Amino acid sequence: MRARIVKPRPVYLKGGDKAVLLLHSFTSHTRDMKPLAKFLNEKGYTCYCPVYKGHGLPPEELFGTGPEDWWESVSEGYLHLKEEGHESIAVVGVSLGGIFALRVAQEFEVNGVVTMSVPHKRDLAALKNRVFKFAKAYKQYESKTEQEIKAELKDLEKQPFDGLEAFVESINKVMEGLSTIHVPMKIMYGELDETLYKDSAEYIFDRVATDQKSVNNYPQSKHLMTLGKDQEQIQADIESFLSTLQW
Repeated sequence: MRARIVKPRPVYLKGGDKAVLLLHSFTSHTRDMKPLAKFLNEKGYTCYCPVYKGHGLPPEELFGTGPEDWWESVSEGYLHLKEEGHESIAVVGVSLGGIFALRVAQEFEVNGVVTMSVPHKRDLAALKNRVFKFAKAYKQYESKTEQEIKAELKDLEKQPFDGLEAFVESINKVMEGLSTIHVPMKIMYGELDETLYKDSAEYIFDRVATDQKSVNNYPQSKHLMTLGKDQEQIQADIESFLSTLQW
């Protein structure tokens, strides 16, 4: 029997006037941010986590989208909070969500930014590998046979990689705009992640214009920091940072 995969929905937890836009990672969805959203909501924050277009769906649908489609979902999330009457908004993102958090700070008004596991550069081969790893896991979860999975992955290999190439370009563009960010920022990475992410944290720290910035490392964290062993400490540190902002 094939597993039925439910399409993820945005997470919207109403709280006080202070709002937090939470942004998930590449190939994932709101599960990355649900525990953090619930924690912050219990502290009085309104939390909203959108689902990027093509995410949380079969890999064939992800391949049909690109970074500007995902960014549109992020922008809509920010505007949703504004339409709900929230004048004060902070943004928190992990991995791709962290890249988008930096872009939100470049293009919209925010009170502060938290980034986790953000790459300041990424090569196309690594992104392709990530997508095919996700695709295989997704199809296994659907309880497809190895023969079916192999055939479907072979079909995916024939698809163009325009979206991933645009993804690399979008990372570069966001990094070029770091000097335009003047709001308080917390930059976080896991020590069990690739060394690229420590280097990236220092790269971002050195280039953002704000004087209110810090880098924090977490010894038991891999890439998806929001769900790892340091989860409780990370949640507490983010809440502590948010409490210092001028709302």
